[in-house]
Amino acid sequence: MKLAIHGKGTMGKILKEIGEEQVNYFVDDISEIPKDKIVDVVIDFSHFSKIEKLLEGCVERKYPIVIATTGYSGEILSKIVKASEIIPILLSSNTSLGINAMQKVLKEITPKLQDGFDIEIIEKHHNKKIDAPSGTAKAILSTIESSLNDRYDVKYGREGICKREKKEITVHAVRGGTIVGEHTVIFAGEDEIIEVTHKALSKKIFAVGALKCAEFLKDKKPGLYTMDEIFN
Repeated sequence: MKLAIHGKGTMGKILKEIGEEQVNYFVDDISEIPKDKIVDVVIDFSHFSKIEKLLEGCVERKYPIVIATTGYSGEILSKIVKASEIIPILLSSNTSLGINAMQKVLKEITPKLQDGFDIEIIEKHHNKKIDAPSGTAKAILSTIESSLNDRYDVKYGREGICKREKKEITVHAVRGGTIVGEHTVIFAGEDEIIEVTHKALSKKIFAVGALKCAEFLKDKKPGLYTMDEIFN
């Protein structure tokens, strides 16, 4: 498999090291790759501001993309969806296999716990992460919301005198030090608490997962894919 890594930041460098034999191009811009060269899959670990240009270049060249960058807007998401009509795109806010196993668990237990349990989401990251809440926390929230049989209000943080409503989910973001990534969902009931937690101990897990995504996406038809397909 011939891979191109888009984004020369920390994750791009880790991915280049782990997937060394498969990585043919390590670029900040798709235009750096000669048009006559074959690329089986592009893995994007860049910055959300670069996604639009990446989509344009990959659509033109018919390159499949694994997009692992977060922090993009709804407008960019719409462009990702549109591009997926022409090329295969796998979109994942977190390529860790463990976090996606956690999502499977949440789909299973949320419907069983929603009556009588309050739901809180806490995510922790290093002090250089600029978007909050994290893309993974948003994905976890989406999974929980889709698993509930009623609409819940979503709040971000809590301050002052404010009574917690029964049908409420609150998302908390912590930024500090060199925390790689930690996500916890708390189901707090009467005299009992259930916590589902995933801790990333190094960024290598995201690179390993991204390579699995690339293997899955190679030779796929145009469409928007998620890591659910890999697990299934």
